[in-house]
Amino acid sequence: MSIRRLPSHLVNRIAAGEVVERPASALKELVENAIDSGATRIAVALAAGGVERIEVADDGCGMAPPEIALALERHATSKLPHEDIDRVETLGFRGEALPSIASVARLTIESRPRGSEGWARTVDNGTVERDGPAALPPGTRVVVEGLFARVPARRKFLRSARAEYAACMDVVRRLAMARPDIAFSVEHDARRVLSVSAAEGRPARVAALTDRALAENSVAIDLERDGHVLGGVAGLPTFHRGVADHQYLFVNGRPVKDRLLIGAIRGAYAEMMPRDRHAVVALFLDVPAGEVDVNVHPAKTEVRFRDPALVRGMIVSGLRRALDAAGHRVAHSAPADVMALWQPEPSPSPSGEGLGWGSYRPDTLPPADGPTPTPPPEWEGLRLNDRRPTFFAPPPQARAEPAWSPPPATTDFPLGVARGQVAKTYIVAEAEDGLVLVDQHAAHERLVLERMRAALTGGRVAAQALLLPEVVELDEPACDRLEARAAELADFGLELERFGARAMLVRATPALLGQGDPRGLVTDLADELAAFDEALSLRERLDAVAGTMACHGSVRAGRVLSVAEMNALLREMEATSHSGQCNHGRPTWVKLAHGDIEKLFGRR
Repeated sequence: MSIRRLPSHLVNRIAAGEVVERPASALKELVENAIDSGATRIAVALAAGGVERIEVADDGCGMAPPEIALALERHATSKLPHEDIDRVETLGFRGEALPSIASVARLTIESRPRGSEGWARTVDNGTVERDGPAALPPGTRVVVEGLFARVPARRKFLRSARAEYAACMDVVRRLAMARPDIAFSVEHDARRVLSVSAAEGRPARVAALTDRALAENSVAIDLERDGHVLGGVAGLPTFHRGVADHQYLFVNGRPVKDRLLIGAIRGAYAEMMPRDRHAVVALFLDVPAGEVDVNVHPAKTEVRFRDPALVRGMIVSGLRRALDAAGHRVAHSAPADVMALWQPEPSPSPSGEGLGWGSYRPDTLPPADGPTPTPPPEWEGLRLNDRRPTFFAPPPQARAEPAWSPPPATTDFPLGVARGQVAKTYIVAEAEDGLVLVDQHAAHERLVLERMRAALTGGRVAAQALLLPEVVELDEPACDRLEARAAELADFGLELERFGARAMLVRATPALLGQGDPRGLVTDLADELAAFDEALSLRERLDAVAGTMACHGSVRAGRVLSVAEMNALLREMEATSHSGQCNHGRPTWVKLAHGDIEKLFGRR
């Protein structure tokens, strides 16, 4: 077959495949052009997630009629004035975005420079339809309609309108985060979904676009080294999320997704948060133009540094220095319901009324010999001021508890008998053949997961209605994902209801978990659905949801357990499959055999 030149319309469609993958790709190019035009306000309007319509209006410098025509030609750009591609200082520079979009959609550009008249040009899938005057304020408005409408092979691979809308919002959120000096607004199907002003600084802009609680639970990053400047906001180690989607990275104002930078963040937070949790950060790295190559990816989402070791070291040291300065700060203050548990203990009266948990009278103690008496009736139902349902009894107070029965023999149980608790986290048990150490949180996490799986096998997990439904505020795509999976979540006992555009109403939680923390549970479920929902099978999704719920419903490290509670946990571990590892693959218990202990003391 002889070599031939491809026709121009086919060349444009091939270029469109490199630049325009979905509505979010086209939106990214248009918003970047608006930013490069010097705009102070950018308004975005979407219809059907951007599949049917994308509109971007700005108050930038505008274009004269000849410039509009030239902007629709391939490889025409105003962003390389010195033809030095190694020193690009703008977001877009390839000159392919507008002609590529116009080759696979109906594109209308209306623009007016200050002091001049407006002009409009419409191109429908590569064919010019209209070219004439237009009335509009100074700036530029670009409208894209029917993306891939005449390219069915591309159109059928687009996702649902909700998924495309979520991708568009992520693009706008990142670009708005990079430029706090520009006001952004977004409308979807004629409804305002985002609005940020230009008066707020970088920390306030990041918090407004991610989580407003981040403003009080973060530290500022400020570091300069060899002409490289690192700034931004980093969440405290205790302010973490279930997936890494809340890590925003910018290089010279350009949003990027770079493995080097992500690995540096993971290294900076190492040993400060659980392996299955991820930090919330927004890092802004400014480097000399000659020290970074931004033209290594068609969408410009990846970069290459001349000195990657310097960049990684800056991020790790900058984050660690800021986190070290935070000292003992934690993400959240103690909730009111937890503080309410700290109540003065009632003093025993002569009549015996008002006895608290662990209180006793001499005449109720078991005699030195003879049968063990039955606990007095007034001891029944004594609890701390904790009305939340829980699998475990309340923690004992700081004095001896009466023993109503002798401890069981160690020969009866593989995991032995509880003898105490270390660091409020690890249960120490004595077995016939050694010493057993149990991680109480990891062990109970597995037990709760297996209980939920067993309940699902029987139909569905029992739900416990909340006395007062709790409102959990999320962004709109997260609410859409939860609403779409509401029926599956109800099988787990979690009953959710849409409560406006950006909130979910929690009416019931799984009875196995108790009331717990509905807000944290729903937030983590939304994150995991965003990361894994499309790629996993139904069975895998159910396991992922069950694992997240089990983690929130398990007893935490730092919880003081009574001897009876510790033994109950050991007995259930012995009767539960897979209890040797937690839901994340970590061991739940280890054993020191008698021989190992003897070696420690030089007896062998």
